[in-house]
Amino acid sequence: MAEIDVAEVGVRGVNSTLHGLPEGTNETDWVILNPHGYHSIACGLDEHLNVAIKGHVGFYCGGMNQLAEISVEGHAGVGVAENMMSGTVRVSGNASESAGATAHGGLLVINGDASSRCGISMKGVDIVVGGSVGHMSAFMAQSGHLVVCGDAGDALGDSIYEAILFVRGKVASLGADCIEKDMTPEHIAKLTELLAAADIEADPSEFRRYGSARKLYNFDIDNIDAY
Repeated sequence: MAEIDVAEVGVRGVNSTLHGLPEGTNETDWVILNPHGYHSIACGLDEHLNVAIKGHVGFYCGGMNQLAEISVEGHAGVGVAENMMSGTVRVSGNASESAGATAHGGLLVINGDASSRCGISMKGVDIVVGGSVGHMSAFMAQSGHLVVCGDAGDALGDSIYEAILFVRGKVASLGADCIEKDMTPEHIAKLTELLAAADIEADPSEFRRYGSARKLYNFDIDNIDAY
């Protein structure tokens, strides 16, 4: 397992090293030391790498990830795993605003809490939060799944499209066009799968499902008051 010390080579040195690996490299296991909350660590990775970051990270860690398995042993700043395409990003602590924003695929796991706008405009990513999420989470969420094992703040799922939301705790309020829906056996099975993938123990039967009422993005004059 190779180590890179951010204190010695800087963020550019870290990312250059990871991006400079030859295609199909056998050097797949990396440890990043002393991240010190710096921004944009391990962004845009497109190889099957295992990257363990030993400490807190700043903005956009793991952004644009493809294929890599990234773990953050600490807290993450704004936009962790932003625009992720595939692979996995795991945060052992809390995440700041806009976690998983615009992400198209892969799995984002936050063991602690996530701040506001978690999953904003998500486009296929699966996000599992062990704690609670802040206001406007899943705003304009298009597809994918958001699992919240704690509570959700105000305006959950505002202007949501076809993403599916599972919340175990209390929801402060639902956003425009977001409604509670029935939990079918199919949804229980999917939620069970997501919790297992995230290594989070929770009873799927304790969750409620939320999704789109489909009154905003399919215009109907009878729904004019919803706009």
